[in-house]
Order: sequence, then C-alpha cells, then structure tokens
Amino acid sequence: MRYLCMIYIDEAELATMAPARLAEVEQQCFAHTSELAGAGQLVAAERLASVTTATTVRARHEQLSVTDGPFAETREQLAGFYLIDARDLNEAIRIAGRIPPGQFGCIEIRPVMAPDSASTPEGAAVTGA
Repeated sequence: MRYLCMIYIDEAELATMAPARLAEVEQQCFAHTSELAGAGQLVAAERLASVTTATTVRARHEQLSVTDGPFAETREQLAGFYLIDARDLNEAIRIAGRIPPGQFGCIEIRPVMAPDSASTPEGAAVTGA
C-alpha cells in the first residue's frame, strides 16, 4: 500500500539553524532515502522550494483564481515528501518516524487513494459492495 509522508517544518526556524546542522540533516535524509530505495519501499522523495514561491489556484464557478503564496497561513509549511510502499499504517509510521526533518517538524502520513476508487485507500478492502 502506498502512503504519502508529508514533511512540515517552520521555515523561520529552519532559517536560523546552523549551516553545519542543516548539512547533517541533509546527509541523514540522503541516507534514509537510500535505505528506503534499497528496501524497495521508496516510490519518490523530494524537497520543495520555500513556501514563498508557492502559487495557489482555485477554480470556482468556471472562474480561475491564482494567488501568490501558500493555501493557508500556518506556523509549519510543507517542505517535502516521501511517497512510500508499506505493508500497513504501522509500517508507514515506523518509516515516517525515521524521516530526519521530523526531529524539528512533523510528518503527516496519508494513504494514497486507489486509482479506481474515490472513497477507499489503495489496497484497502472494499466491503458491502
């Protein structure tokens, strides 16, 4: 089953972090990514540009609205993600618990929805159908 592990951090806090500490976390990320790839559990992993580069698009009543900036004002911003294959949520939690930026931010885990279903996560059993 696929899970998206979204990394949220406070960009202001990140900006005050010592360069040596940032380099250490980056190396930890490379190592964790390599470990997941070696285990066949990595689908994709990417770091995102700063939230200051975000563009938000809304489509309402056949009108497109485009604004600069993030969708919502929050203390922590989406900084990157890992798309992983895991047996179940417990394994996804174990994997997410080792994502290095979780040391100073948080990791949100969500099951990826099955392509042929709008209501069940990928790999979940459909009952009562």
